[in-house]
Amino acid sequence: MPNYLAPGVYVEEVESGSRPIEGVGTAVAAFVGFAAQGPFNTPTLVTNWSQYSQIFGEFAPDCYLGHAVYGYFMQGGGAAYIVRVGGDRAEEALPAAAAPSAVLGTYKVVARALPEGTPEDVSVEVADPPEGAGEDRFNLVVKRGGQVVETFESVTTKRGKDNVVTVVRDRSKLITIEEAAPTGQLARPSGGEVALAGPGPTSAPESVSAEEYVGDAAERTGFGGLEAVDEVTMVAVPDLMGAYQRGAIDLESVKTVQSAMIAHCELMGDRMAILDPPPALNAQQVREWRTDQAGYDSKYAALYYPWIKVFDPVAGINRFMPPSGHLAGVWARNDGSRGVHKAPANEVIRGAVALETQLTRAEQELLNPLGVNCIRAFPGRGILVWGARTLSSDPAWRYLNVRRLFNYLEESILNGTQWVVFEPNDDMLWARIRRTVSAFLVNEWRRGALFGLTPDEAFFVKCDRETNPAESIDAGQVVCQIGVAPVKPAEFVIFQLAQMSGGTSLVNE
Repeated sequence: MPNYLAPGVYVEEVESGSRPIEGVGTAVAAFVGFAAQGPFNTPTLVTNWSQYSQIFGEFAPDCYLGHAVYGYFMQGGGAAYIVRVGGDRAEEALPAAAAPSAVLGTYKVVARALPEGTPEDVSVEVADPPEGAGEDRFNLVVKRGGQVVETFESVTTKRGKDNVVTVVRDRSKLITIEEAAPTGQLARPSGGEVALAGPGPTSAPESVSAEEYVGDAAERTGFGGLEAVDEVTMVAVPDLMGAYQRGAIDLESVKTVQSAMIAHCELMGDRMAILDPPPALNAQQVREWRTDQAGYDSKYAALYYPWIKVFDPVAGINRFMPPSGHLAGVWARNDGSRGVHKAPANEVIRGAVALETQLTRAEQELLNPLGVNCIRAFPGRGILVWGARTLSSDPAWRYLNVRRLFNYLEESILNGTQWVVFEPNDDMLWARIRRTVSAFLVNEWRRGALFGLTPDEAFFVKCDRETNPAESIDAGQVVCQIGVAPVKPAEFVIFQLAQMSGGTSLVNE
């Protein structure tokens, strides 16, 4: 308190009785996998597909990371952290000397960072100029995949605005060209076509270990490095199944990585692991994988089956992809349109054209009790997510929306009550805590996140002398007990119909 020593009028700013709690974000995904370029083992934030393609390249051969991120943004995802594995941080930048290049007469052509494909897709051809042009003039044609994509007409080796180096530097998106001979010795390149060659960006390695994915929290590698990123709420590793398909990793290592994903999410307590099943499995094989081989039991993980077929720009055909990236986008879209309390099911998967396995009701009845969330195709309705369960055997944490709602409430209350630390531990503080938390939960109840006709039915907040005895106060603790009644999805909708007789009866009862 200030000391008032002289007569006068004083103005002071005082804090209000309570501080509002703001809800945290619930739809920030983290993807771990292989990319064509970009930094290794560094969680990098991207908010749209353009940012991802600029940093990590687009769709790389034999890699599912690009497809997963593209599907995430297509479904409605807003922000994601990308962790590229398969190398060391020292290998982030590709040296200029190692960039795909070719010698064209007295010039050297170097490839820019390509948005997709491999360096061998690009070639450069020297063609004859239009009639009447000087002997020093020529046309430079840039091809990709055998198709002409850029043409620079009537360029010259002489200085000026038509100089080939200047024109290519200003207008080309695929190549740069530089003088390989001293000034004064440059000559018109001879006709012909050369392909750019070089090591180029790396994509999927031939062999990979489980340690590459798991990483280390201290070294900030793999998804272990995501421990330093508090905003993440979903973790997916789509390239794990790509490595298994190529034979770069065995099924036991797949289980090792997925178990480590679940352990990571349980340790952090604020995120969910979205798991992919092995490819080309039927319903019975997935059941055996879930129960006999994997045996996961966690309220912080969800498993989706089967794989979905989407368009692959690299191959130019439709291919089956692991569903985890697209499902992370469905979660994000559901959170934005309805809220985290709504189960992320009965939602269309955008961009999916077919499923690896067409499931029947009987097959889903086999998988749903085990926590396998099925993706099914319905005539006239498209391909829908038709399950919203965790992999937990505890009925209290059976549904995804319940676990994610608690993650949201816990993180929001944790961040919104940091001001309590080191405050005087008395009845006034307890009352302020009760008002702050109750106001936040009332808003959540009004949004439909909590069950009950009144706030008293939906939640309770207890922070008083009973929860904070003298021993607790002496230990410097404030204990606040909070109970909430989450809404649960109507998973089984039952209409009971009975036959009744029509008309009137002549018998009086």
